[in-house]
Amino acid sequence: MKKKEEKKNVEKEISSLLSQIFTLLEIKAATTIEKQEEDQFAVRIETEETGLLIGRHGECINSLQLLLGVMLYKKFGKWVRVILDVGDYRKMREDSLKEMVERIAGEVEGTGVPVVLPYLSPLERRFVHLLLTENAKVTSESTGEGKERRVTIKPR
Repeated sequence: MKKKEEKKNVEKEISSLLSQIFTLLEIKAATTIEKQEEDQFAVRIETEETGLLIGRHGECINSLQLLLGVMLYKKFGKWVRVILDVGDYRKMREDSLKEMVERIAGEVEGTGVPVVLPYLSPLERRFVHLLLTENAKVTSESTGEGKERRVTIKPR
């Protein structure tokens, strides 16, 4: 199957699955799908039910994203990374994480004392690690398993 045709099939499947889920949840929503890289799609969801879809600390949107990924894997036999965003939640969360990480990195630079961050989702932990890759004075490290996994910002 050609790449362009495969992309169309994946986009159509994402749209169809989300439409079915929203119908079952009785939520009116519109989606915009954009291919970002090989096997990665960004899906923007417009709805009046933003709070319901985002959930507490992003739990619902993260679960929906995981569920969609598994459903696509079952259909296509390979992992397709889908990043869902509702009401610019991801962008606002990234901005707030960036602000927190910059503040804590400055604190760690000044005191030399490592700081353990509160629970972050795998996507958020990855974002923190990427933020600090270019920092010459501090680094980040993930430790623990499952819900106990935390990022520590520490001096280099």
